[in-house]
Amino acid sequence: MKRVMLTMSAVLTAVLLMAQPGVSKVQLILVPDHADALYRAGEQAKMKLIALDCGMALNGAVVDYEISKDLMPAHEKKTVTLKGNETAIKVGTMKTPGFLRVKASVEHEGKKYTSMSTVGFDVDKLQPVTPLPEDFDEFWRKGVEQVKKVELNPRMELLADRCTDDVNVYHVSYGNIGGSRMYGILTMPKAEGKYPAILRLPGANVSPKSGDVFHASQGVIVLELGIHGIPVNLEGSIYGDLSNGVLSDYYITGAENKYTYFYRRVYLGCVKGIDFLQSLPQCNGKVGTLGGSQGGALSVAVSCLDSRILASAVYFPALCDHEGYINGRAGGWPHIFKNKSNRTKEKIETMRYFDTSNFARGLKAPVYYAFGFNDIVCAPTTTYATYNAITAPKILSIGENTGHWLYPEQVAAMWKWIIEELNK
Repeated sequence: MKRVMLTMSAVLTAVLLMAQPGVSKVQLILVPDHADALYRAGEQAKMKLIALDCGMALNGAVVDYEISKDLMPAHEKKTVTLKGNETAIKVGTMKTPGFLRVKASVEHEGKKYTSMSTVGFDVDKLQPVTPLPEDFDEFWRKGVEQVKKVELNPRMELLADRCTDDVNVYHVSYGNIGGSRMYGILTMPKAEGKYPAILRLPGANVSPKSGDVFHASQGVIVLELGIHGIPVNLEGSIYGDLSNGVLSDYYITGAENKYTYFYRRVYLGCVKGIDFLQSLPQCNGKVGTLGGSQGGALSVAVSCLDSRILASAVYFPALCDHEGYINGRAGGWPHIFKNKSNRTKEKIETMRYFDTSNFARGLKAPVYYAFGFNDIVCAPTTTYATYNAITAPKILSIGENTGHWLYPEQVAAMWKWIIEELNK
């Protein structure tokens, strides 16, 4: 029973991390007049606005709405009274590639309900505005050479209480640059044999890791990695204390210099994770990467930096096209240049070496790429531009109405794809 509960918990955790929001009693539904929510520049977009209460018509609702470019201030605000339970909205158009977003709200029985919908214009022509440094490849080549020289010094601790009949679970760590270590939870099939491996990379947080028993039971080794150089199986409030303390703004720490920026150690430590996985007797040498948000950025970067990666699954990647804000459009998480005080010469130059769009240009292995148009964490302007920069074989999965989450069907399709790629 304990093993069954652990397996169910792992599945639930994986789903909840990318789960869609629950349905509210009152729903505002915005439906673009193009089924794919895509238009050509200069083409006028319209939306149908529908208001429902418990799935029934909310007649005569008074709805406020605003229209804006992706993550930019609203350029139009209006109020409309619905005739029956729906009305039509003129969204407008764009002359250049990008996205327009409609945000609507209604008050009913003392509570405010909101909704949004986003449409794209000439999105296949979107390109990153962040330039590629001339020495980008050389900078990272030297970094990879440095981490290759670090002794792996692997440590593995069996977590007997997390193991199942089919999967062993370990807390692991290995050496990284500067005397640091990378920590993670390794899940591995118990049955004798050799298996492909997936380096599963984390979103932006400071938290423990549970391991991926569910996917390991399907015949794949999974290393769920942490990036902060601390054990990922601790109990208590330590992660919250770190998140609110010394690691509160880790994503901009050291950004004044490309050698001191926080993510340099992280990117190279993730590359070292391939050494760790391939050192396992149970690994058949085939390795892929998978991650979303911050983990999506890491998935792209590691695949670019190491030709041993055979496939990458990437969903709503962060750190994309930072300089969008400097060029009058949305930039990627952590939105460092939305704050004008951060737009120093040093920080701008540093971030170019860590921009996901610049790694995307160098991808060679096949990529499964997923995101949603309503994402206000990793804006679609940045994720689509980064996708367009990829010349490697690629599959695109768009959720026109999704934000910073995926549907379970998308998650299942992504995992099915990468496991099949690694088993070719």
